[in-house]
Amino acid sequence: MADPILYRKRLIPEECVLLKDDTVLYRDNQIIVTGWNSLKPRKDLHHGYSCYYLEEGFKVSRFCKEDGSMLYWYCDIVDYDYTADTDTYIVTDLLADVVIYPGGFVKVVDLDELVTAQESGLLNNDMLKKALLRLNHLLEIIYAGDFDKLQKPIEQHRNI
Repeated sequence: MADPILYRKRLIPEECVLLKDDTVLYRDNQIIVTGWNSLKPRKDLHHGYSCYYLEEGFKVSRFCKEDGSMLYWYCDIVDYDYTADTDTYIVTDLLADVVIYPGGFVKVVDLDELVTAQESGLLNNDMLKKALLRLNHLLEIIYAGDFDKLQKPIEQHRNI
């Protein structure tokens, strides 16, 4: 399969960015694994790897420091719009996120943004429901001790 065109769409703040510098490391019908450098330079975050779980509606990312050591895992709840003729994915961030620190601490963040987006009309009730159900599914995987299965594609392909 050829490399798809990937866009990251955010609701808050509203933006749609072509991820032109991301490198596709692996792709099949269920996942896309990418390597990337941070779009906006930060002291802590330098680069990372992401696995887009197309059917589940989340993106799991390994955030890394400049020396390659891991900061934490960052999981975005997302939705996808796919255009087959151009092989283009627009990945919409549905705002709720889960951060998993190296010691295993799990933190759910940005739930307030779901309310803000829904109240301002950026997120309709169906999308809000989809976001919450996907967040619940991801948390069930994490709490069942199966998060390593979601890490596996990144770990397999990040050193290629």
